[in-house]
Amino acid sequence: LPAVLVELFCLCFVQRCYGAAHHGSIKVTRNQTKHVEGETEVHHRPKRGWVWNQFFVLEEHMGPDPQYVGKLHSNSDKGDGSVKYILTGEGAGTIFIIDDTTGDIHSTKSLDREQKTHYVLHAQAIDRRTNKPLEPESEFIIKVQDINDNAPKFTDGPYIVTVPEMSEMGTSVLQVTATDADDPTYGNSARVVYSILQGQPYFSVDPKTGVIRTALHNMDREAREHYSVVIQAKDMAGQVGGLSGSTTVNITLTDVNDNPPRFPQKHYQLYVPESAQVGSAVGKIKANDADTGSNADMKYTIINGDGSGVFSISTDKETREGILSLKKPLNYEKKKSYTLNIEGANTHLDFRFSHLGPFKDVTMLKIIVGDVDEPPLFTMPSYVMEVYENAKIGTAVGTVTAQDPDIANSLVRYFVVHNTEEDRYFTIDASTGTIKTAKIFDREETPWYNITVAASEIDNPGLVSHVPVGIRILDVNDNPPELAREYEIVVCENAKPGQVIQTISATDKDNSANGARFHFSLDEGLSMNPNFTLRNNEDNTASILTRRRRYSRTTQDVYYLPVLISDGGTPTLSSSSTLTIRVCACEQDGRVRTCHAEAFLSSAGLSTGALIAILLCVVILLAIVVLFITLRRSKKEPLIISEEDVRENVVTYDDEGGGEEDTEAFDITALRNPSAAEELKYRRDIRPEVKHVPRHHPSSSLDSIDVQEFIKQRLAEADLDPSVPPYDSLQTYAYEGHRSEAGSISSLDSATTHSDQDYNYLGDWGPEFKKLAELYGEIESERTT
Repeated sequence: LPAVLVELFCLCFVQRCYGAAHHGSIKVTRNQTKHVEGETEVHHRPKRGWVWNQFFVLEEHMGPDPQYVGKLHSNSDKGDGSVKYILTGEGAGTIFIIDDTTGDIHSTKSLDREQKTHYVLHAQAIDRRTNKPLEPESEFIIKVQDINDNAPKFTDGPYIVTVPEMSEMGTSVLQVTATDADDPTYGNSARVVYSILQGQPYFSVDPKTGVIRTALHNMDREAREHYSVVIQAKDMAGQVGGLSGSTTVNITLTDVNDNPPRFPQKHYQLYVPESAQVGSAVGKIKANDADTGSNADMKYTIINGDGSGVFSISTDKETREGILSLKKPLNYEKKKSYTLNIEGANTHLDFRFSHLGPFKDVTMLKIIVGDVDEPPLFTMPSYVMEVYENAKIGTAVGTVTAQDPDIANSLVRYFVVHNTEEDRYFTIDASTGTIKTAKIFDREETPWYNITVAASEIDNPGLVSHVPVGIRILDVNDNPPELAREYEIVVCENAKPGQVIQTISATDKDNSANGARFHFSLDEGLSMNPNFTLRNNEDNTASILTRRRRYSRTTQDVYYLPVLISDGGTPTLSSSSTLTIRVCACEQDGRVRTCHAEAFLSSAGLSTGALIAILLCVVILLAIVVLFITLRRSKKEPLIISEEDVRENVVTYDDEGGGEEDTEAFDITALRNPSAAEELKYRRDIRPEVKHVPRHHPSSSLDSIDVQEFIKQRLAEADLDPSVPPYDSLQTYAYEGHRSEAGSISSLDSATTHSDQDYNYLGDWGPEFKKLAELYGEIESERTT
């Protein structure tokens, strides 16, 4: 092969040594022209410029000198140094350097295949003198050759896992996996084998899969709970020289219910004083269970014994203890000991281990009752006593009794506990326990009293017992009956005889035994009432009835009826009350219209709404009239139309007149325009006819002429006098005129005369004349009376 370098054989040898899979080559060719004298230019077959395969470099090179990678050579290189080799690409100049004259490539750094598996570079040969390329640029690859420099690693370790106790041999516990960073395609560097270093003979591991399994039967948690297993992973298929890594697997056996509960003792003894309170805890008992959690839960029961009715047992779920409580009070004097058989049993059973049972245990408990000096004991838990109201101070109410329950049977002392004011209303005999009154009671004020009585031993006053005592105050008939309420009784003017106008009832502060039966009657000391009567209904009510027809408000609008009420107690008590009956005008159906004698408009059929409507219309009409007058006055035109209005000049003076009789106090012409006051001015709205009218002195004419003539004379003077003001003036004279010959039509004097006319026919004219007929009918009846 022409132009093929010796380095190629070296490279091929290196390639076979490292097991490279590629045997091809990259060619870079260049056309060559040979010039012969006298001949034309002949084109020859292109020749290979340079040829090489992939380069390989070992990772983790630790030598002192750079590692030789390979050599580049071009057939254009004559060895004279005119060819310059240039290397570019990944790592060129930093990791890989080239001798630009010889083309030798070296690696200056230690490479790690796990970080980068290969590098892509570019090579080119140029003329050193002209810097022109002699060969086209070509690309080649330098691969990093793997060595076994990475040990297997467990990325998820250490591990924590659980497995139930008593599991069968071969039960899978966990699968562990180790990874190796070396090249799995080259040799056995990444082939891992698992083995167990610690944890035998309890556990085993599969060398290929890494699955950990139990290696013994019936591993008991109660014997040993925790295990630490060390697993090793080794590469190179476990051969000598391979690298290895390990991890720890912490295995815990979980509990199953394979242990029954057991009482530490078969016999127990408990001391309980007789003073223990009912419902209180008097003792505890516990059965041991080697299991944990719910597998150790148990329930305690009393299965037999003479104390099963006096004691009860419950289970404390936190401590798994049996709590013994007292159901009934103890009495040392009656029974000094009790025997109980207590059973403790698991509540959660696993039938796989039923052959290890039974999962319950029984023990016997003997309870010793202790004697205690007890306070006195009352014969009853509470007392109810009775006493009549108004009883004298010191009246015996009842007796309480207490005894010392102990064998000593000490004497007892009684006293009232003064917690409230009510406790001071009673006293008690300290020796006998008899309760007496300390005040006079009124049942209607307080019907019931509650006190507390205490008893203590004389030898030991600190031992005290208490008992509630309720005292009922019995009723005595000491309250007369009264009307149940204030009654507003109304009778219609058109009422008929025997008509019920009201039903009344009574009440009594005494209880039903002394005041439930009432009797109503009219006061017998008075004469028979001609207007009303009373009927006792025999059901604690009474009815008020009318005794005559028609009542008149104008004659009498109010009646008073005394009523006597008595109860059925012993002794019988009674009271008198007066009923007020008002006379009112009613409709035909009995509805009340009015009860006032002066309300004629309302009785005539005008309701309140109608009256308000009429009043509102009148107010609106008055407002319209006032508005009309105001507008008319504001638009009135002046009578004098001139350039100079006399109303524009006002003369003010401080001269007080002499009264109505003083006619010379001022001159009316002073109110006129001063410029027009010098000459006589006539009225401008009419043309006056100047006539001489003689003026008479008022004093001379008043005595000789009639007032009517006097007014006419003044009227003529006002019309004809040219010196009067130019406007209309109003002169008022109080003259009524002569007396009429027909006489007065007033009814003021007609009351002294009487008419013989009969007005009964007005009742036949219909409901419109009903009120008029009633008025004349009343007048006629009064006149007859």
